[in-house]
Amino acid sequence: MGLAVIGCGPQKSLSPIHSAHSFRSSLTPDSHELRGLASYYGRKFHGRRTASGEKYRRQQLTAAHRTIPFGTMVKVINLENDQSVIVRINDRGPFVKGRVIDLSYAAAKHIGMISKGIISVVLEIVD
Repeated sequence: MGLAVIGCGPQKSLSPIHSAHSFRSSLTPDSHELRGLASYYGRKFHGRRTASGEKYRRQQLTAAHRTIPFGTMVKVINLENDQSVIVRINDRGPFVKGRVIDLSYAAAKHIGMISKGIISVVLEIVD
C-alpha cells in the first residue's frame, strides 16, 4: 500500500488564473504537460515502503503520482521561480483534491518549495 502523503508548510492561496478547477488532472496522449499543485512528503515517511515496493528516501529525487507508471521520469517546474527538477515516479498519490504530485524532500528543496509547502507546477514527461 502507498504512503499517505501530507504536504508540509503553509498552504498558499491561489490566484484566479491558478484555481484548482483550471488544472488538468492527468496526462493524456494529446497533452504534453500537466498543471496543478505540488506538495512534498513529510519527514515521518522516510524509510517507509512506497506503492512500488521500494523504500522512500527523502534524499532521492522521486515522487508520487496517481496514474503515471512507476519508473517514469517527470520534469517538475516551479511556476513561481522557473526552477525545475527531474524525478522518478515510485509511489501513488497525492490523495488531496487539486494536487497532482507529491515530491520527495530533496526534489522539493531543489525547486525551492520547502518554505511554501504547496506550489503551482507544470509536469512534463521526460523521454
